[in-house]
Amino acid sequence: MLQYIIRRILIAIPTLLIISFVIFAVLALAPGDPLAQFALNPAIPESTRELIRIQFGLDQPWPIRYVRWLTSLMRGDWGFSFGTRGPVIDLIWQRLPQTLTVVGTAYLIAVLLAIPIGIISAVKQYSIFDNVATFFAFIGFSVPSFFTGLVLMLIFAINLKWFPIVYNTTLQVVDWETFTQQVRQMTLPVLVLVVQQTAALTRFMRSSMLDNLSLDYVRTARAKGLSDRMVVLRHVLVNSLIPVVTLIALGIPTIFAGAIITENLFRVNGLGALLITSINNSDTPVVMALTFIFAILTVVFNLIADILYGVLDPRVRYS
Repeated sequence: MLQYIIRRILIAIPTLLIISFVIFAVLALAPGDPLAQFALNPAIPESTRELIRIQFGLDQPWPIRYVRWLTSLMRGDWGFSFGTRGPVIDLIWQRLPQTLTVVGTAYLIAVLLAIPIGIISAVKQYSIFDNVATFFAFIGFSVPSFFTGLVLMLIFAINLKWFPIVYNTTLQVVDWETFTQQVRQMTLPVLVLVVQQTAALTRFMRSSMLDNLSLDYVRTARAKGLSDRMVVLRHVLVNSLIPVVTLIALGIPTIFAGAIITENLFRVNGLGALLITSINNSDTPVVMALTFIFAILTVVFNLIADILYGVLDPRVRYS
């Protein structure tokens, strides 16, 4: 196992280097001037804009800028934002709690809902519960998140006025009243994400359970006199969770990437909204940092998913 982990890490290093090179090249060759905002300000002369361009290294060819960026990254320096004039890493740390609060909560709720629903749907295949769960799963999986968000916003925020439309990122939870306000403003964006994520995980859990329920070891366990409850919980569920756990692990990087559409729809000041704003403003250091961090998390959690697969399934051996 240790040799496998070391081999995967050694493979991951050139993979991340290639990814970073491709991302940097795409951003450097894309249309748009990072200093366009200064061109609109008549108080900043052309000479000053040129000095700013030299200071940020934008006057050099993009391969040289990539080498400088990679060298700075190895020292822990993610660069400076063109928009805020501050360190990129500070900007990311500032937005990260909002994304973890909304998207992380939604993902946790989706996992806790999808597993039992998928189990019951598989055990009671073609029952009323299974048909209803399958129907809503297909709807949640098929309908885009922006449409679900607009419908929920129209019903519960505008007509019924139960929840606020805009997420207040400046709210500080200090007592019970502010806690209830935080829960109320989180409800709609979390619900939008829960609907979509629960639908996908439920279908996967149900399919995995059905694949195992028809195998020989299940019939053998029942022939030994074990109850259906014991067979499902101690035998079928354990084997069915193996691919589901790996899928859940692979979905964790999306938490840090943020739900771009949902965050922009409800004005959640998280990483997803930061990415869209940075793209619109051609703030390439921020876009580069966010996309590369997401690439790192994807590679890391791919490795974690493979390790979990080997730990949970004794048939898998990494040698």
